[in-house]
Amino acid sequence: MTLSTFLFLLAGVMLNAGAQLLLKAGVRPIGAISVEAATLLATSARLLMQWPILAGLACYVLSVGLWLVALSRVDVSLAYPMLSLGYVVNAVAAYWLFGEALGPLRCAGIAIILLGVFVVARS
Repeated sequence: MTLSTFLFLLAGVMLNAGAQLLLKAGVRPIGAISVEAATLLATSARLLMQWPILAGLACYVLSVGLWLVALSRVDVSLAYPMLSLGYVVNAVAAYWLFGEALGPLRCAGIAIILLGVFVVARS
């Protein structure tokens, strides 16, 4: 894998992870979303007025574009496991930004994910 292909993969993963964090930031002021027909339109409008939600959706669009470039260069069986790095980024960032729990079991899971990505990347 060339450095530029790796950078496309990494940028796609990071944008995808950033999208998740922005979406979480966008729903925090709204609270738990109730999915009922009577409030669906109003809730949707409130969501779309949150700038982090719009930014998160934009990150998704950009990540798909980068991902397509990466997939045109490497096997999907190599590229797809790299998405797991997004779990690691999100767990650490959610701990730091939102105060979410990052206990011993999650840390062990993160270590396993990192080991798995390393093994797949070396194959």
